[in-house]
Amino acid sequence: MTEVRRVAWPAYEGTEWDEKHFLQGIAGTLELFHRSTLAFQKVVGEATGHPVAVFQRIDQAGYKLPIDDRILADTDTLMVFGLDHLLSEQEADQEEITAVRKWLEREGTCLLLGPHHDVGFTEDLKQRQQEYLHHGDALVPRQQRFGQYTRSMMKGLGVPVMNQFGLRPALVKGTRQIAPLTVNRDLDELGLLNGVTTFNFHPHLPHYALTGADAKSVHVLTRQPIDLERPHPFVEAGNTEFNSCIWMPPNTQRSGHILLADSTIFTTLFGGVESLETFWKNLAMLPLASAVRAKQPQAVA
Repeated sequence: MTEVRRVAWPAYEGTEWDEKHFLQGIAGTLELFHRSTLAFQKVVGEATGHPVAVFQRIDQAGYKLPIDDRILADTDTLMVFGLDHLLSEQEADQEEITAVRKWLEREGTCLLLGPHHDVGFTEDLKQRQQEYLHHGDALVPRQQRFGQYTRSMMKGLGVPVMNQFGLRPALVKGTRQIAPLTVNRDLDELGLLNGVTTFNFHPHLPHYALTGADAKSVHVLTRQPIDLERPHPFVEAGNTEFNSCIWMPPNTQRSGHILLADSTIFTTLFGGVESLETFWKNLAMLPLASAVRAKQPQAVA
């Protein structure tokens, strides 16, 4: 929290953030993210009539809670956010992958994976400096790599996507408003982007690079324009936008949907709440597994 307070001054100078009222170490910064998802939990809870349960795979005390039937048995939509540093060496257990794969066989399920950015993944120190100057966030060092757990989950489930870089979105010229998304509405069969024009501004968002050749199995729903005034290797390679939301429709082996979208889209730390709330509601109101089960005929004795 000392670093957060220094960089974001004077945002955290109130007494509610001092050592008597708030955790001051790394756990405190994690609590900021937990608090920032409360609005999402409220919106989705009201839309569905069900409270949103939140789990930590490893909590502050070091206790582990793997994904298994205790979580999945009554879950329609599972959101797995990858804010684990690669240095923590977290990997999805084979039992977790098997449990999620079996769960996705149920009609009406939806798995959302949110691996965060991968800043400075090169040994080239000049490139690391260029990436650092591009995102411009003093809280993010020249190398900060997230998402080994979600990456291992994607590999185990055959999701041909890799989170790359930490890219700064473009703004509408002369304003502090994030530039509108490029939305492939013809591919949005679920209506996830109905009424959605923007996500939110976060200075280092991942590009979800497609690593497979099968275009039918993976649909890029949204692309985010990049701030082209700040040099970056991804821009120098000819790119002006990055993939920000991806949908994998059900197939012959899987009845559920798989989505990829960054965890910051579900927080209120970075603005853009009105359009975000529309996206949250669209996601919440997908046909749910619980509704499918309710429609199934019941045996009568």
